[in-house]
Amino acid sequence: MLTPSLEDYLEEIYRFSLSLDTVRVTDISNRLNVALPSVTKALYKLRDESYIKYERYGVIMLTDKGKEIGYYLVARNQLLQEFLALICSKCDFAAEAEAMEHYLSTATIDAIKNMVDFMKVNPFWQQAFHDFIESKASRKS
Repeated sequence: MLTPSLEDYLEEIYRFSLSLDTVRVTDISNRLNVALPSVTKALYKLRDESYIKYERYGVIMLTDKGKEIGYYLVARNQLLQEFLALICSKCDFAAEAEAMEHYLSTATIDAIKNMVDFMKVNPFWQQAFHDFIESKASRKS
């Protein structure tokens, strides 16, 4: 079971792997704004759980398991940001999704996905919701 912190590391490793040939400890340290020893400690934990292949001072390679979970973590984050936009939240979507993602159950994530998917195929309902929000805002003014 991944802790929220280890999820963040794996998510960033996956993101890096999409655009870089090699992922290094310094890449992760800079992106997450954490000390190099903290990254190394997390990498050993991820390696011990078979999410990555890593040897000290070497490159970081995702295993198939790591790629699968990494993909899920990135997709979950994107889904939550999309949901926040859909409900017209007035927040920093990235920061809010980061705060939410580790504490929602899989069942809740699935329910949010269903809502987002429903709104995509039913733009009338999405527009009706947006109109409702706008009318509430204009009544407050």
